[in-house]
Amino acid sequence: MREFGLIGRTLSHSFSQTYFSQKFHNLGLSDHQYELFELAAVQDLPVLLQQHPELYGLNVTIPYKEQVWPFLDEIAPSAARVGAVNVIQFASDGRLIGHNTDMIGFRDSLQTFVPAGFDGRALVLGSGGASKAVEVALRDLGIGYWVVSRNPLGSGLTYEELTPRLVQEHLLIINTTPLGTHPNVQECPAIPYGSLTASHYLYDLIYNPRETEFMQRGQAVGAQTKNGFEMLCLQAEAAWQIWNEEPLDQ
Repeated sequence: MREFGLIGRTLSHSFSQTYFSQKFHNLGLSDHQYELFELAAVQDLPVLLQQHPELYGLNVTIPYKEQVWPFLDEIAPSAARVGAVNVIQFASDGRLIGHNTDMIGFRDSLQTFVPAGFDGRALVLGSGGASKAVEVALRDLGIGYWVVSRNPLGSGLTYEELTPRLVQEHLLIINTTPLGTHPNVQECPAIPYGSLTASHYLYDLIYNPRETEFMQRGQAVGAQTKNGFEMLCLQAEAAWQIWNEEPLDQ
């Protein structure tokens, strides 16, 4: 049996198990399975590995994308660029290698969302591991941005500093926080929603629910919106390539 899985603190919202289980079924891989592993702390990872010697690969989600680094033997260039790990490769020699496919998934998904040649600026809501992947993708695409966080950042903004004018001047707004994830669907980042227009593009990395409160508030004024489901699929396919030692288009 070849076992794969997802580690995180709370995984009831995750679609990864369904995604990969369906993939294994479609490929006729009856000896493959994908499990959800909720860890109370990232320090529980070594015990998990001992208990599951058939593991061939792991995905990593909130809040362990940065905390998992000390437990890895090597960091791939993709994870080094982003500063976060969302895929762990189990190398044939036993080494654990950390990768990041969130950047690939977001970059490729964003390019199907905003118009070709988009020259506006972006606001990135949140400063966690997912935010770092978004930042790298935006830099690769030549899109300027501000990071908005609850805590003061050296080169970012706090939510208190996010004025209506700044929202009007930044036509792409990306939610990388977990606010609005099922079951807390009434939550959303605290931005001046009254300044949104039909010219805005709101991208939410959340995919459960399909339409978050953040997205609905944009839709109410005619803004274009997109959730993170396509990004999930794209990053999952990139993870599958890594686990099968296939080259990635990075």
